[in-house]
Amino acid sequence: MKFFKFLLAGTIFGIIMAQSEAMSWYRIQEMFRFQSFHMYGIIGTAVVLGALGVFLIKTFNVKDIHGEPIQFEPKERQWVKSILGGIIFGLGWALSGACPGPIVVNVGFGFTSMLIVLVFAVLGTFTYGVFRDKLPH
Repeated sequence: MKFFKFLLAGTIFGIIMAQSEAMSWYRIQEMFRFQSFHMYGIIGTAVVLGALGVFLIKTFNVKDIHGEPIQFEPKERQWVKSILGGIIFGLGWALSGACPGPIVVNVGFGFTSMLIVLVFAVLGTFTYGVFRDKLPH
């Protein structure tokens, strides 16, 4: 029961991904080939809602579930690292046809070939964890 809320949130996320077709390899390929606005609309909506959420949190000094104020720490802009990271992420996304969320949703839908992508995504995350202290941040 302790993890039920996470299972429920994941299930709702999977349903939304499936119903919006954001998990579809074809929709993702259309986006990278600039053939359809569908995925750009979904991503744009997420960005706008995220920005609105941050604005509301800052404006109304919203507190977390423990009663602590939510604070956003300013970060130094590192354009080269951000662009390089975005390129690496985008290449992985374009080659596999999925970013991390849709990988799991596709596996859940029975697309067993996505298990290969999932294994390598986990392996990449593990590798990053091993070398994190040696990488420039």
